[in-house]
Amino acid sequence: MATPKQQQMLEQQQSPMQRVKNSGVMMTMSESPVNDEKEEEMAESALALFRAKEEEIERKKMEVRDRVQAYMGRVVEATRRLADIREELDDLVDPMRKDVAILRKRIDTINREMKPLGQTCQKKEKEYKEALEAFNDKNKEKAQLVSKLMELVSESEKLRMKKLEELSKNIETLH
Repeated sequence: MATPKQQQMLEQQQSPMQRVKNSGVMMTMSESPVNDEKEEEMAESALALFRAKEEEIERKKMEVRDRVQAYMGRVVEATRRLADIREELDDLVDPMRKDVAILRKRIDTINREMKPLGQTCQKKEKEYKEALEAFNDKNKEKAQLVSKLMELVSESEKLRMKKLEELSKNIETLH
């Protein structure tokens, strides 16, 4: 028989099921052979139960691993699809953004060009109104002067005609 120290080292090296079995064997040395068979059956039953639990754990572990792998596959596929969608969005946004920026810049340039033109237009409009008013005033003045001239010419003609008639009468009286 082994010393307690050797027995302890032996137990540490053995698997848990062997320890259960061996501990039963050690205990049964002092007991009857019927108890020995019962102990052995219990040990085998415990070992079978342990193996069944180990197999169930391994099976569940494989199921979880398969589900994780399937989920990872879906995640990778979803990531790839999202990257494709983002690329398409970038392709759609970029040309529009560039076109919009170009148009806005052109509009700003035209606005800057229009400001002095608008001021010039207002200035010219004001000058035009003033010139038109001066023209109309001069036109009225001319019309008045022409009217006065017509009156004077008409009066002058009347006077000359009158003078001519007088002269004509004077000449006739001389004859």
